Amino acid sequence: MKKIIAFLLLFTFGLSSCEKDDICDPDTPTTPRLVITFYNANSPSELKEVTDLKVTGEGQPNGIIFNESGIDDAKYLANGSTISIPLRTDATSSTFKFVLDSENDNPAAINEDEITFNYKTRNVYVSRACGFKTIFELNQDEVGPPATTPFTQIDSDAKGLWMQQVYVKQYNVEFENETHIEIYF
Repeated sequence: MKKIIAFLLLFTFGLSSCEKDDICDPDTPTTPRLVITFYNANSPSELKEVTDLKVTGEGQPNGIIFNESGIDDAKYLANGSTISIPLRTDATSSTFKFVLDSENDNPAAINEDEITFNYKTRNVYVSRACGFKTIFELNQDEVGPPATTPFTQIDSDAKGLWMQQVYVKQYNVEFENETHIEIYF
């Protein structure tokens, strides 16, 4: 009888130590980045690749890493027609400097614009393993105090805006599989 009770106790303790692994699946959508697609201003339906674009967040000494396998400064450069940048989850705006041709030997060819994205945040529960993610809603153009806009753009180096037009295509930033902002240059 003691052997049966000991076996049952051992079996019960064995089962109680079994629990689901709390590992967040890498395919689970987490806090999305803002997806920006670049277009040719002279032919608006045509994608246009940026050249040596470096994007730096306000107060950040280094740029956003676009290429994990890049070496030295190459990992901070984007060459393509689409980029994804992270918005701040602890604020209602994020400011970035977009430096076109940042690796050009001729300083006159380098052009820098600054954009501040304005938004509201909402935390959404994903799962026990993954926790919460933050989703963003870019401000709509509204008139009246306080006036709100989805973004403000300035020429931070007085060389003229290289981003000729900026449009919001999707105000809700919930997924990374769609374009949120279109930039024409």
